[in-house]
Amino acid sequence: MASKLLPLRRLWRLSRLPSSPSSSSYYCSSSHLLDCPIPLPVYGNSLKPCYSFTSRCLCSRPTNADGSSQGPAPIDYRSVLQEDEFHRLADSTIHDLQEKLEEYGDGVQVEGFDIDYGNDVLTLKLGDLGTYVLNKQTPNRQIWLSSPISGPSRFDWDHDAHAWVYRRNKANLVDVLERELEQLCGETISLS
Repeated sequence: MASKLLPLRRLWRLSRLPSSPSSSSYYCSSSHLLDCPIPLPVYGNSLKPCYSFTSRCLCSRPTNADGSSQGPAPIDYRSVLQEDEFHRLADSTIHDLQEKLEEYGDGVQVEGFDIDYGNDVLTLKLGDLGTYVLNKQTPNRQIWLSSPISGPSRFDWDHDAHAWVYRRNKANLVDVLERELEQLCGETISLS
């Protein structure tokens, strides 16, 4: 079903893009970035509209009409954690969450509630409600969360907030888990 809808989504995206090259910020100059079965018009200086049929657009362009971006905040490489500090913070966070989730599981009535920790991966099973997976990503210095509600998220350590924060929307890992677990299980939880 999804493969049948893909060409329709491509055509819909094409219909939404500007028809003239009035703003150069919406155009790419590299034709090899595009894998498009539809011939694209060539404008002056061989610029082509930036049509991206994959999950990424390989050119820089604003995502909003006013030129602002909804993408992730830039990485301040001066604040990237050293590997040993990352492991200390991530392990501490994951172990604290494991303890508090085990306590929460004792008090909540959810069929299939189970917590498993192994190989630096914390898995919280909520039966028919879904499964959470939390793990460390050492090369990126991130904690990754897979949620049945919000999907995948990648959290970076924020020195100012002293918390793991998702750069796209500034969401705090603990706050996300508290809010979603309350929504799924019907019982409030304090993970901080």
